[in-house]
Amino acid sequence: MKVLNLYACLGGNRYKWDEVANIEVTAVELDPELARLYKERFPNDIVIVADAHQYLLDHYKEFDFIWSSPPCPTHSIVNHFLNAKGIIRYPDMFLWQEIIFLNHFFKGKFCVENVISYYEPMFNPKKIGRHYLWSNFYIPIIEQPKIGIGRMNGKNQTASKKSKEQRNAVNSDLGLHILNTAIGIIEKSNTNQTSIFDYENTNQKMF
Repeated sequence: MKVLNLYACLGGNRYKWDEVANIEVTAVELDPELARLYKERFPNDIVIVADAHQYLLDHYKEFDFIWSSPPCPTHSIVNHFLNAKGIIRYPDMFLWQEIIFLNHFFKGKFCVENVISYYEPMFNPKKIGRHYLWSNFYIPIIEQPKIGIGRMNGKNQTASKKSKEQRNAVNSDLGLHILNTAIGIIEKSNTNQTSIFDYENTNQKMF
């Protein structure tokens, strides 16, 4: 099975995927140093230094499962503090673009992960721990440790950057849980395709 890991960073979500047989992982990371560190951890993965947002648009048809963790700083609750300090910014719309695109055009299974936002999310997410998750399949809730998540795009030096990215990485147990759930659904050819809007047995439409 071909898996695309977008905004791969250090691969926190991917760390236990080697427990899954017969997967080929392509990781996309814009920062060359983070891509190098990722390749050291996962030498068998295909690692591409590129803009993950554009790569998704160009290559989504080549994969069976797609994981995306777009940059989270502009969505985080820390923006309340920054706004009070005079740092004013829009939320990055890449997150919502990818959710809409994948839900309408991707034929496989996908999961888009981000932080719990400071605003009411545009589409109804699954909440596990401190994660928001959008997917086109049902993800059972599992217990999560109380640690930071997401992908912060700091510009620190390599050592501090690595430490920061490790702290903010998606928990590896959750990453494995989501991949295993997706694979289980993919392998059941008689399972009906669900949509992002009814994966929890609701007929509510978001848009």
